[in-house]
Amino acid sequence: MNDAPAAQPPASGWYVDDRCTNCDVARQLAPDLIHEVDGRSELLRQPRDAAEERRVHAAAFACHTRSIRPASGRLDERWDPYPLPIDDTVLFCGHNSTRNAGANSYLLRRPSGTLMMVDTPRWSEALAARYERIGPVTDVLLTHRDHAAHGRRYADRFKARLWIHEGDLDAAPGADRVLRATESVEIGDGVLAHPLPGHTRGSVLYVADERYCFSGDSFYWSRSAGDIEVAESVTWYSIEELAASLARTAERLRFEWLLPGHGDRKHLPADEMAARMRSLTARTATLRPRPVDFTAIRW
Repeated sequence: MNDAPAAQPPASGWYVDDRCTNCDVARQLAPDLIHEVDGRSELLRQPRDAAEERRVHAAAFACHTRSIRPASGRLDERWDPYPLPIDDTVLFCGHNSTRNAGANSYLLRRPSGTLMMVDTPRWSEALAARYERIGPVTDVLLTHRDHAAHGRRYADRFKARLWIHEGDLDAAPGADRVLRATESVEIGDGVLAHPLPGHTRGSVLYVADERYCFSGDSFYWSRSAGDIEVAESVTWYSIEELAASLARTAERLRFEWLLPGHGDRKHLPADEMAARMRSLTARTATLRPRPVDFTAIRW
């Protein structure tokens, strides 16, 4: 992990350029400085101190289009904070990839000192080396086809196993481990894979230590709704299948951290998460197919 400079740099004239795709990651990282305006991110004001400068840099180094820029147009690599600890077990990789739809990815520490990577950031040998300095990466876990672009390359670099579900196998045909059907499987000590077809045919949840749920694009925390939501307007395979998957799986899930590929993260007591998952399951059962509409997502 890089150490950011302690001192605040000169006034930097930050702005968001017109390549922004409204993926929301910048607003997750700097919600007090960057808001959604007319379907894209906009900087509300310039950072006022070093802490705010760090938050804008975190947003800039996560943005998959590099749309968040200082007046000079060039990011200072010394301010790259990634991987960024979420707690003592999970790190946010940053450096989201356009080829993975701008999705978030994570590193999961295991008690043995090894790591699992959940989905992937953009490919970079320098990033791979940076992650590997934390510990050996034994597995790359793909949640679904939309986030599979760099899976094989990272797995080969780490000499790790690449996982995907058979429903999305054509997106990673060289996968080393293929999940089948809808049965939950323990894929590592304390790590369960729960197939959850719906967003795509091969979507998977990975739950670790009954604390961390890596949900891919199956569901996420919506700040506007103040609750767990499914992205019904961008459900590629079947919203009805997603409802059936939740009905089959949700009661068996226990976690405190919701860590999605798109949408915000959230930490709540496990009992509250369980109650919200029951409510989500009931709501999703009432939904019907609709045309894909990215503008309808409730971030």
